[in-house]
Amino acid sequence: MSDLFQNYYKMPDGTIKQVNPFTGTEVWTVPGRGNKPITNAIPKHAKKITKQKPESYCNFCEKKYLNTPPEKSRLVKIDGKYVTLKNLQAEQLFDTTAEFRRVPNLFEIVTYDYWVKNYKFQLYKEALNHKNDYLSTSGGIEHILNIINLKLKISGKTDAQINKISLEEKLLMADPFFGGAHELIVAKRHYKPKALYDVQLCSSGELTTDDHYHYFLFTIEAMKDIFANNRYVRYISVFQNWKAEAGASFDHLHKQLVAIDEWGVAIEREMNLFRKNKNLYNEKAVNFASYHNLVFAENDLAIAFVEIGHRYPSIAIYSKSENSMPQDHSKKEIRAMSDLVHACHAAMGSQIPCNEEWYYSPIDAIGNIPWHILIKLRTVNPAGFEGGTKIYVNPISPEDLRDKMVPRLFELKNKNKIEKFPIAFECPCEPNCLNYIKGMQH
Repeated sequence: MSDLFQNYYKMPDGTIKQVNPFTGTEVWTVPGRGNKPITNAIPKHAKKITKQKPESYCNFCEKKYLNTPPEKSRLVKIDGKYVTLKNLQAEQLFDTTAEFRRVPNLFEIVTYDYWVKNYKFQLYKEALNHKNDYLSTSGGIEHILNIINLKLKISGKTDAQINKISLEEKLLMADPFFGGAHELIVAKRHYKPKALYDVQLCSSGELTTDDHYHYFLFTIEAMKDIFANNRYVRYISVFQNWKAEAGASFDHLHKQLVAIDEWGVAIEREMNLFRKNKNLYNEKAVNFASYHNLVFAENDLAIAFVEIGHRYPSIAIYSKSENSMPQDHSKKEIRAMSDLVHACHAAMGSQIPCNEEWYYSPIDAIGNIPWHILIKLRTVNPAGFEGGTKIYVNPISPEDLRDKMVPRLFELKNKNKIEKFPIAFECPCEPNCLNYIKGMQH
């Protein structure tokens, strides 16, 4: 039997055993293990919300622009067109309404000090100019001091300790706000339009297709900027934690970008597999999904399917482009990816906790990993069995997840809430449809 099929088989009792071809993770789907439906009905515990305009439900909301560090840029709509405004001063923040904001993470995973102390990194010219410009107004100084004091207090400092720190020291502590490489892309809305209950949050799927596309474009522009200004960055982890159960600090839509100076174990492993088999992603991902009827959506430049061997029910969206990094994709190629990712989120609804993870070729890699995005539904809590055996029990089989997505996609397509593209049996599913190998020949 081909190893293509050994990775995925059903036992006589109905147990499905899966091994992810990229990570080696083993997953079982056992009959009767509580396969819950994907539902977005209003639960009994939901509370009615008091309408706020502008929204002020959390620190990412429109009324609380000053509750985050100084933003690096924002995307606004002017006469129906999306326009990027960069390096605004504190006094200008409320002159426009941001569709998306690019702000530093107050508590970085990989800190600014990491780059300074390990690589002697310094504020680059644009960042230094932005800092000086921001501090040239009383509003800017007040904003930065408030954020620094808040950070120190959350970090455990007493008021007395905070007051002993000089103004110069505090302003130096603001360098990460201007030159750091852990950033957030924050969406405008907290709740979806016409929301009545606190569970009706504005998820990726609640955005319009155009807004979601510009959410992607804006994120990719931030990636380009980080790569351009910190030469020690080898990879940028891009992810979106939706809801607290998936690791989000705020139930307010945002992506995170974390720059690192290595590839990480997952990318290292995939690159080693790629070196042994250049057609890896066609054979083990899209072809495999096609042969097992796991492809559920496709357009000319991207394809979506259920991917096997994940501890959480997982959807994969792959770019068919010859380019392997998001920043090298054309706008048409980015739109194709955005449309399928948006449709998947819309089909899941806003009440399902999930992680969106981006994978692509590192900037210093010779081989090509096609840009692909995994959406992992956080509907499973691994327990003791998983820890002791490293076999994960996933109650939703790949076929079940496909069968949950397809009717919802058709419903949304008929209501014009997602872009129109082939769904399920309509998909062409041509073998070897990913063109990343061709990109290596240029």
